[in-house]
Amino acid sequence: MAQTNYWLFKSEPSSFSLDDLKSRPGATEHWDGVRNFQARNFLRDEVKLGDLVLFYHSNIAEPAIVGIAEVVKAGYPDFTAFDPQSAHFDPRSSPEQPTWYMVDVRFLRELPRPVTLSELKGIPVLAGMALLNRSRLSIQPVRAEEWSEIMRLGGISPFEKGGLGGI
Repeated sequence: MAQTNYWLFKSEPSSFSLDDLKSRPGATEHWDGVRNFQARNFLRDEVKLGDLVLFYHSNIAEPAIVGIAEVVKAGYPDFTAFDPQSAHFDPRSSPEQPTWYMVDVRFLRELPRPVTLSELKGIPVLAGMALLNRSRLSIQPVRAEEWSEIMRLGGISPFEKGGLGGI
């Protein structure tokens, strides 16, 4: 069985929130529109089926990790880049030579208690976290020990199934 990797995906709730994901058919949606090469490389090369995602609400008064999602489809070309009507259109990208990639994610649960950015900054085990050092990157790897600490801070016991509270 492949090792589960952990990620943090950022979204502005005014554009796409955890509640939006939860309300989609099957609580599943494409994670499209990523237009940063490092984040694209993560989506294309490293984010895999079954990986777990911290859903982070950014660009709000109190940015916070608010929920958990699961990758249900690994990286594939972001078709919004091919659509001239899309806000994410990129004329240099084509189906034959895609520049941008996306994954599909499924809502798993809300955190019982959101974990704010200001709270994360005060936790020594999280000091190396990409969110605190490369804060503009929208797709970020999360180490297992960071994941465990965030679950604890968010009110999820590591003794619950998979550390996800019975999921």
